Amino acid sequence: MDLLQKLIGDIHLKTTGKWLLLSVMIGIASGLGAIVFQFLGQAIQHYTLVRMAGFHAGEAAGEHSFFTADNAALSPGILLIVMAAGGLISGWLVFTYAPEAEGHGTDAAIDAFHNKRGEIRLRTPIIKTIASAVTLGTGGSAGREGPIAQIGAGFGSFLATRLRLSARDRRVMMAAGMGAGVGAIFRAPLAGALFAGEILYREADLEADVIVPSAVSSSIAFSVYSLSMPIGSRFLPLFGRDVQFSVGSFFELIPYSVLSLVLVAAGILYIKTFYGIHAAFKKLPIPVKLRPMVGAVLAGLTGLTLHHYLVDPDALAVLGSGYGTLQKTFGKAVTLDVSLLLAVALCKILTTSFTISSGGSGGVFGPSMVIGGCLGAAVGIGFHEHWPNLVPQPQAFAIVGMAGFFAGCARAPFSTILMVTEMTGDYRLLLPTMWVSTLCFLLNPLTLYRKQVGSRLDSPAHRGDFLVDVLEGIRVEDVYQKNRKMIMVHEGTSLDDIVHMLARTSQRYFPVVDDQQRMIGIFSADDVRSYLYDDTIWQVANAGDVMIHRVVTVTPEDDLNSALTSFTALNVDELPVVDPQQGGKLVGMLRRKESIAAYNRRLMEHKRAARD
Repeated sequence: MDLLQKLIGDIHLKTTGKWLLLSVMIGIASGLGAIVFQFLGQAIQHYTLVRMAGFHAGEAAGEHSFFTADNAALSPGILLIVMAAGGLISGWLVFTYAPEAEGHGTDAAIDAFHNKRGEIRLRTPIIKTIASAVTLGTGGSAGREGPIAQIGAGFGSFLATRLRLSARDRRVMMAAGMGAGVGAIFRAPLAGALFAGEILYREADLEADVIVPSAVSSSIAFSVYSLSMPIGSRFLPLFGRDVQFSVGSFFELIPYSVLSLVLVAAGILYIKTFYGIHAAFKKLPIPVKLRPMVGAVLAGLTGLTLHHYLVDPDALAVLGSGYGTLQKTFGKAVTLDVSLLLAVALCKILTTSFTISSGGSGGVFGPSMVIGGCLGAAVGIGFHEHWPNLVPQPQAFAIVGMAGFFAGCARAPFSTILMVTEMTGDYRLLLPTMWVSTLCFLLNPLTLYRKQVGSRLDSPAHRGDFLVDVLEGIRVEDVYQKNRKMIMVHEGTSLDDIVHMLARTSQRYFPVVDDQQRMIGIFSADDVRSYLYDDTIWQVANAGDVMIHRVVTVTPEDDLNSALTSFTALNVDELPVVDPQQGGKLVGMLRRKESIAAYNRRLMEHKRAARD
């Protein structure tokens, strides 16, 4: 590690070379982490859900499985036991070794970026990997983006800490790891790079510094992760190449607009349910380590109840990833009816909330894809039955629904558009996807990620940046009091007169002037205090003896940032303001408190403008 640190320090092209090397390292680690996470999750699923419970969780068409499927009948009782055991193990791991790894993980990475200088404990991604693999492998309704984002972010943070880089560099490396992990496991490198910069903020803002490092690390992570798959499927989109739809008429944007309203309503329901159940579990009078087990059992009961009443194996999409049922909505002929799709979407909200809000470990992106896709397919089928000429391809609504639902819930429209596009391998639905995702982003006031901040202006990570930017826009002339009465002392004034003058005024700083009223020095009440012990020199000494000759001044045209720098360097509360056009004639005094007040006013204006 010391050798690597020296190598980075010796690189001539510091900006380009350093970030290229670091981003490649993060990409390799994230890609390997994605392979380990995927294999571990599939292994647990194969030996518990499949062999013991007979539950076959369908996967996306382009998903590579490390294990061959076994044929066994579903055993509801065993399924509940497996899910309960998974919740118990996951809860014990998380709350014993890394409590910050609970939940969907992405929020923890966002919080580390804004509030913890990008610092993530090394054990966090390790525990997150194991706990999330257990949750997903035993049928928990969760996604993979949260765990893999925290895995990549954790390595980036660890590497920056070991290399003793700055807090800013650690934040960038942490975000690059987050994007690399997402880009690898969803086989969407471009979306992963943008996801890392966009997911940090609630509003339409972007962390531009992380885009290029994330693009490099995401590309490398995707390449490394692809090596674990057969040659023929390495560059296959997650949902295969058969997902090919297009827009036939601009009038199709009308039903897509209706879809946006449905997705926004469902998104609000999802977020309120998610955090409502989270609050309920916080009040549950049982040990915190047992809560994920209770959540897993409730999720299992929800899925089995739906399966019992609908007598349809696709109803079990509310457990596990649900990608198998989602894949069916992209088929050339949708075989699922509207009632099943709506039931899966609504119950998926419940099972995801039970799994993750109870403290289970997993992401929210995957379940959001299933919820949005099923709702989109249901709306598309409904329009197709009544207006087949207007909506000839209801399957396209499933793809657009996937993007729109998560874009609104996560406040990340552009990375979601790219991610869904890369996952399906179809760019011909870019227009309706952009339209629906933008509407959902604008109309949904809530967010799944509560650690997001409004914009960079609200982030502690950028507090220093905006301090300088705001002050540079204000001049001294805009702040200092021009009509303020000020006592100026002639250089020949005796110290006796000065001492008696101090008793009659609250003024602290006194400019000293010559016969032409030009300022030649300044003294403060503190400067006079050292002479008070000996009144014998009061008649001998004068202002010229007390004053400081080398005076730091500002002009009305100076920006307030320069003035504040002088305040800090000299540790004074007032600075003389002089007119450079009139030989340095004194025109007033600038107070530190006036400068701070001006900064606070301008900062509030910027915040109000950002909100509006």
